[in-house]
Amino acid sequence: MSQPLTPLQPPFPEAVNAILESYPKQNGYLLKLFRVFARGPRFLRKGVLNLLDADSPLTLRDRELVILRVCANFGCEYEWGVHVAVFSKAAGFTPQQVAATTSKQHLDCWDPREQKFLNSIDELCSEQQLSTATSSWFFEQLSVDEQLEIYALVGNYLTISLVANVNQLELEDFAPRFHAGGIANR
Repeated sequence: MSQPLTPLQPPFPEAVNAILESYPKQNGYLLKLFRVFARGPRFLRKGVLNLLDADSPLTLRDRELVILRVCANFGCEYEWGVHVAVFSKAAGFTPQQVAATTSKQHLDCWDPREQKFLNSIDELCSEQQLSTATSSWFFEQLSVDEQLEIYALVGNYLTISLVANVNQLELEDFAPRFHAGGIANR
């Protein structure tokens, strides 16, 4: 019987190593997730888009809010923890806001715009569309480039969540865990 995919261990095949050179590292460490991607060179090259760049039409804070909420909605503690550890401080999240990314309660820690932003991410995750009320805000307040970036982030992080969850990836040592009582702990 087949087993879940495990992270590929070095030394990597030359073609795989060449692709992995372009992947981000955490203090020289290549994440387990990326080493699982390396099991399939095609997936390693094309499986997910690299949207973590300075060219994003979204602010770092908005981008990370999308990613954290998508990971929480799909129960992906692995990727949520990586993003909290690596980006939450730069995104300006308070500890209360980090905890609230895994909860549909405690919305009072977000400003009104961020509350609506989170609602739109929740609807995209649960319904794959937006309600009439949410779509009015979404289309009026976000540029076309921002809207498209959000769709791509939701799709990418659904894919990442599937890979990490189905293969039961162990959390990275540096990554925090979900906070109790959140949407990811349904």
